Amino acid sequence: MATTRARVSSFSRNVSTVTSQNPGLKHGPNGTMLISSGIPDLDKILGGGFPLGSLVMVMEDEEAPHHMLLLRNFMSQGLVQKQPLLYASAYRDPKRFLGTLPSPASSKGDKSSDLSHEKDIRIAWQYKKYFGEPQLNLNTNNGGQQEYCNDFDLRKPLDRHFFSGSNVDCVCFKDSPNLSALQDRCAEFLAKLSRNEGNISSAGRIAIQSLCSPQCKYSNDEWHMLSFIRSLKSMTQSSNAVVVVTFPPSLLSPSCSLRLQHMADTLLSVRAIPDEDKELAKLLTGYQDMIGLINIHKAARLNTQVPVILEATTFSIKLQKRRFLVLECLNQAPVDGSSGSSYGTSGGCSGSSKVGTLDF
Repeated sequence: MATTRARVSSFSRNVSTVTSQNPGLKHGPNGTMLISSGIPDLDKILGGGFPLGSLVMVMEDEEAPHHMLLLRNFMSQGLVQKQPLLYASAYRDPKRFLGTLPSPASSKGDKSSDLSHEKDIRIAWQYKKYFGEPQLNLNTNNGGQQEYCNDFDLRKPLDRHFFSGSNVDCVCFKDSPNLSALQDRCAEFLAKLSRNEGNISSAGRIAIQSLCSPQCKYSNDEWHMLSFIRSLKSMTQSSNAVVVVTFPPSLLSPSCSLRLQHMADTLLSVRAIPDEDKELAKLLTGYQDMIGLINIHKAARLNTQVPVILEATTFSIKLQKRRFLVLECLNQAPVDGSSGSSYGTSGGCSGSSKVGTLDF
């Protein structure tokens, strides 16, 4: 009697229900899993977020602490989704830094409430009933667990119960002669999030602020810091976690800074904008609303050799209503008609730029 056997292929897709079990995770390309950076615009730029098992390096600006905006949103996003967090810095009491983390908005409608209110004013009241009222997502009121990426209000601190649990660990490396103690803590943290085949029940986050702080005793030993980052990246690749490390490149030698950048899976840099840069103000629209610039030097692409082609590499950092962090593409300011045509505009086919219509 012949028996039939099910066909088994090594290329069969492993269908998982990770996103339904854990809203903090999302399926990415090439079989990767993503977690949110805490900034919706940055997730869109990077193709969905940070892949699990990746190392994110953020180059700080010596003029302004804009890297703290990225770090705070990254940490808050993990806490509201009850993901384990390890925070390390040179602060004497790093737990006090948790009190500065932003709180998520109660719903996605809060960010656009002001804009929608202005739009409603333009609509006559007798027609307003045909448009309906915006539906608020009530599931986000309970800590925002149902959101993959929240909108964080920078003026409202995070509730204490989010970081008072046992899933948050803080480390101070200011008085440490080397990074061995921090490496052991990271290894212990990542061991709890080891990657099992086909089973991703939870994800963790590690945030290391200002690794090369000058007040640390190991700040002059660049090879020791490079060895630590290489070991940390190796441990992260086999875990369900994402590590974000900020460092000041201005305090390192050019060779050490380039090596750190090379080891990063995702490489970002932030830069402050001078208050009165008249030349830059003439070139860019919305210059008065900008607080800085963010550059995406490298985007992580795991399980593939195909490089990613971003729509743009430089974006402006803005605070919408002085509350929400927004990243926007840079746009060229309009040029006065008397000074000629602006960049990107084309004249007529006959070569005359003063003709309004195309001259064939």
